[in-house]
Amino acid sequence: MVISKSWLCKTEQDTEALGRKAAAAAVKGDCFALYGTLGSGKSVFCRAFVRHLTDAREVPSPTFTLVQSYPAKDFDIYHFDLYRLKSAEEIFELGMEEALYDGVCLIEWPEKMAGYLPEKAIKIEIRTENNGRRITISGPERLVNFE
Repeated sequence: MVISKSWLCKTEQDTEALGRKAAAAAVKGDCFALYGTLGSGKSVFCRAFVRHLTDAREVPSPTFTLVQSYPAKDFDIYHFDLYRLKSAEEIFELGMEEALYDGVCLIEWPEKMAGYLPEKAIKIEIRTENNGRRITISGPERLVNFE
């Protein structure tokens, strides 16, 4: 069952804390689709997610490489930034199919995938609100009802 929950993150540290909580609840096969404008906090969320599950000190945004992968204990994490994609079909050149099957995916700018985004994707919407960020997560209960 898909449910939604929303948090107001007043600081970058609040956004990072939410990223770590989502990481702790993630399992192999999860796909997180992060929606938001430039500078809304998608990369902050992803960076905290990756650092929580790996030894990675440097977690650069994959703006130019389009994808970065990180080995975690139970699965690999694939961080995609699709902002520069020209067509949805380019995801196949990035190894998206294998990543969706073999690991956990964090996808910034998932709207660039058009109809290729998996139906089971966990949607994370990040919007600026009252000098902070409103983060809404829609997905299975284990990924929404954490405190």
